[in-house]
Amino acid sequence: MNNGALVRLIDVHKVYHTGEMEVPAVRGVSLEIKRGEFVALMGASGSGKSTLMNILGCLDRPSSGSYFLNDADVSGLDRDRLADIRNRKIGFVFQNFNLLPRTSARENAELPLVYSTQRLSHAQLREKADGVLASVGLTGRGDHYPSQLSGGQQQRVAIARALINEPEILLADEPTGNLDSRTSVEIMAIFQQLNERGITIIMVTHEQDIAAYARRNINMRDGLILDDHVVSKRTNAATQIQNLSVNPTLVEPI
Repeated sequence: MNNGALVRLIDVHKVYHTGEMEVPAVRGVSLEIKRGEFVALMGASGSGKSTLMNILGCLDRPSSGSYFLNDADVSGLDRDRLADIRNRKIGFVFQNFNLLPRTSARENAELPLVYSTQRLSHAQLREKADGVLASVGLTGRGDHYPSQLSGGQQQRVAIARALINEPEILLADEPTGNLDSRTSVEIMAIFQQLNERGITIIMVTHEQDIAAYARRNINMRDGLILDDHVVSKRTNAATQIQNLSVNPTLVEPI
């Protein structure tokens, strides 16, 4: 029994080889994340948080130890199986948005379905894409190209793309890193709304202000978990947005 854990890591190590040198990036991490949690994974550069995120996202495999995703051990799967799991179970949001520049917002959002085993008609693809775009506040923007959208709107398209396959986990890697302070609050409001709908979110950040929007903070250093705690004074993004409309200087630049 896993007591409701969606993610379970058991003594996970990751060692990179540079010539004859071994560089340990993750050193025996054991961790459980339950369905519906909103976790911020924190740490300075070189702490191991990005390596751990890559393992959680099935972008990389641990050198040793086990990774159970929804009770299935995915640690030793080959590339094709990992790619299938990524497409079906995991949505990704990146700092740099990673949108195709010559492709509309709707087509960017549709992209994961192109590689899906689902066989949808053009009309079904359009309907599903317009639905996820609407869910992140981009109704009517489906025909716009990335160059016609602000940074915050581009990140919303990226979130819509991550949601279109109805993933079990949303992984966000520094999702506000390229955004101004107010837009960052708006993006975190979307994440909090998604989490309230039951979506499990794991977010990498080095900003304590951003981590305060999550329900749980995990701090890493030197490839180990240094601290793992529930956020006692969680920041409510919706309330911040209301306050910002009156006093736009309440949020400090990030």
